[in-house]
Amino acid sequence: MKKMTAELRTRQIKRMGACVLIAVLALLPVSQASARPSFSQDSVGLNRVEKSEHRQESGRDVLAERRDDRGYKARHGRQLVHVAPRHRRYNNIIVVRPHGHVYWGYGHHHSDADAWKWLTFTAISLKILDNMNEQAQREHEAAQIKASSAPIGEAITWESDGAAGQVVATKQGTNDSGLTCREFQQTVTVGGETEDAYGTACLQADGAWKIVSA
Repeated sequence: MKKMTAELRTRQIKRMGACVLIAVLALLPVSQASARPSFSQDSVGLNRVEKSEHRQESGRDVLAERRDDRGYKARHGRQLVHVAPRHRRYNNIIVVRPHGHVYWGYGHHHSDADAWKWLTFTAISLKILDNMNEQAQREHEAAQIKASSAPIGEAITWESDGAAGQVVATKQGTNDSGLTCREFQQTVTVGGETEDAYGTACLQADGAWKIVSA
């Protein structure tokens, strides 16, 4: 009889212990692992979420990397497009577009690999580029490319979609390192407003231009 009573007490203690454990687990917060957000298949192939930020931009979902020298994925409907950042580096060339549209390449060259010789000219920027569409901006840059090899003083003019302008190589000389340098003047007119910009670039041994003052 005593043996059965002891066994009964043991069972009751085990049951009470199980009930206490279940109650404690129910009060604990959700674990960190289960609290992580889930992502749809649209995010497959993107960089890790820890290195990215999710934000709204012009009504579109954008998953953008925090680093300025890398592109980011923009969702246009159901399609993810790799977008160029305003500040980036191609090899040893720094590309900066503080104004206007942002894209790969320069002028009529639509990739950095084709436009690397002139990418540095993005440093000679004008605020009025904010009022132009991409095609007009590319025509302006194409004029800059032509001016890099045109005779000194020859104005390279362009016109596109309500915008117009010219680029002139005003001076040419040699610096202390023996590199050929040119001073450029850019003029852009949009909607009756005109803005000028000046910059000096030197032709490097590898064939690329490098801005020395803008």
